[in-house]
Amino acid sequence: MASLPGAFFEKGRSFLPCLFNSFDPYFKQPFGAVRAGQSVHLSLCIPEELGYVDPHLVLQKEGRYDVPVHYRMKFDGQTPHQNHFSVDVTLNDVGLYFYYFDLYTDFRRIVRGPDNCGVVSWQEGESWQITVYEADFETPDPIKGKVFYQIFPDRFCEGVENKPMPFPDRLYQADKHAEPFWQPNEVGGHLNEDYFGGDLKGIQMKLPYLRKMGVDYLYLNPIFEAHSNHRYNTADYLNVDPLLGTNEDFEILCAEAKKYGIGIVLDGVFSHTGSDSRYFNREGRYGEGGAYRDPNSPYRSWYDFDSKYKGGYRSWWGFETLPEVNEETPSYVEFITGEGGVIDTWLRRGAAGFRLDVADELPDDFIEKIRAAVKRVSPEKFLLGEVWEDATTKFGFNKRRTYLLGKGLDSVMNYPFREAIIAYMKGEAATTFRDRIMGILENYPKCTVDVLMNFVSTHDIERAINRFGGQPCDDKSKDWMASNELSPEEYERGKTLLKGAMVLQFFLPGVPSIYYGDEAGLQGWKDPFNRRCYPWGQEDTELIDYTRQLAKIRREHPAFAEGAMEFLVLEDNVVGFARYIPENGSSAVILLNRSGDTTMVSLRDKAFGRYAFSTVISGICDGDAVILPKNSYAVISAVRTNVPNAR
Repeated sequence: MASLPGAFFEKGRSFLPCLFNSFDPYFKQPFGAVRAGQSVHLSLCIPEELGYVDPHLVLQKEGRYDVPVHYRMKFDGQTPHQNHFSVDVTLNDVGLYFYYFDLYTDFRRIVRGPDNCGVVSWQEGESWQITVYEADFETPDPIKGKVFYQIFPDRFCEGVENKPMPFPDRLYQADKHAEPFWQPNEVGGHLNEDYFGGDLKGIQMKLPYLRKMGVDYLYLNPIFEAHSNHRYNTADYLNVDPLLGTNEDFEILCAEAKKYGIGIVLDGVFSHTGSDSRYFNREGRYGEGGAYRDPNSPYRSWYDFDSKYKGGYRSWWGFETLPEVNEETPSYVEFITGEGGVIDTWLRRGAAGFRLDVADELPDDFIEKIRAAVKRVSPEKFLLGEVWEDATTKFGFNKRRTYLLGKGLDSVMNYPFREAIIAYMKGEAATTFRDRIMGILENYPKCTVDVLMNFVSTHDIERAINRFGGQPCDDKSKDWMASNELSPEEYERGKTLLKGAMVLQFFLPGVPSIYYGDEAGLQGWKDPFNRRCYPWGQEDTELIDYTRQLAKIRREHPAFAEGAMEFLVLEDNVVGFARYIPENGSSAVILLNRSGDTTMVSLRDKAFGRYAFSTVISGICDGDAVILPKNSYAVISAVRTNVPNAR
């Protein structure tokens, strides 16, 4: 079989040929999503035992008025016991296309099987997808090959110690090792009213540490004025929360970070504001104005007031403290995206880009206007979205979302990779891991793939070390989470699996994002326990050194920036893949042993036939054999040869 994408190997033995596999370049060229106007070459390999066939490609663009189009495939000749057919199609319109093959014999068709290989069926089945995106879509080059670091600002580092609280309803926690408040109030809610004093000056103080860690970009959870410690209930879009510092402090942070080669990406919460904000002002903190108190307020049209809603207005997921905004209101759109608006202001103050909170709840038109505002400042500014599923197939607002087709987001938070990594490290089959990864790589534009944010922990989910080391917490109460730390044995198990997960996180396509404290062994179940203070002075230094090494390897090999990928080894406990630059063959081969036993991989195996190995970047080699001790990895520099795809 041809080499990957799609020529998969298991213990050095290629899988039996299949009728079609969109991951395999013999069957589909190019791999993955394509630009509008680009031609796609599709091939079939039909066993003689199926008898006479007259295959057609059945292709349908997703759309209200679109119908399936049948393309007759040409006969390309025979090899022993197989007939070969192909067709070329040019896809001019942006959107999603779905396809299968009709054999025109006894009503048989070829549909997508569970391993992505085509199977013969007499019934309807799953189709393959082609994503067609804007011909001129590009993503910022400075992001590619880099490392992100996510900071929850209140919990990272206090630069100005024991500062007074700027508002009397904030409760200060001086003990940085204390538990965040988690007990419900008298009505069962959580006000997130405790503050540990983390600030912008504290982040600035730790820039040398972050640079030594190999960090290139900081993604900061919201920093705008807001009246909760998470700050997702924005009170003032144009000013830094006073506990974090001032607007000038932010500009200084950006300038100082730039000296270390570090950019700052901000969190934009544009689907809702806080009820306690100068725009809504239900609580009256901002005088007598605001949409809630003044029907003539200039902000009134931003919100949907109606008695059918609890509290008399539409709110985010029913939380009355989070009134939703109408993202199509012209004055709101102009406020966020116009010249001198929110996006423009913060980028000109020094930010490198924005992450859009709940991007899948923002209208596509609004996201496109945000993109225009970002790129108006500079094409190198970055626009990231929070999407938890495959971003190309996401439905919202009763339609397929288009924010990853070239006019919206540059990239998304890569939850599908996270789930694939976690599942694999916890024992899921290597072939399933491959299919999960390849599915995203196939559906996303290549320029988006290069800047996918790959993480294993965030502020919204339990820390990976807890996920790996402890028991599932989905059905557990906050009382349980508060009283259950990982035991020493659980911690070591979690740490071991976390290290393997980080290997995948750092070397798969995209950019790794470290959630603050993960590299130091910080524990935490779900919110708020995943938001403890960084354990300065109590770090797991072994884990820190391990993280630094991964970042160093990633930074020093060019294939990790924009390189293609192919799987090479899919054994029970060993997965191997290559990142390579198609133009010159420069490659890095990564091998990961997730088991508790030492194993060996022979570089003479058929799976590595296209690779000429040179330098062991990390790991143990004995001649042509790579020795993988328990729970270890190896990275080997190589050159990949280009040979025609043939059968």
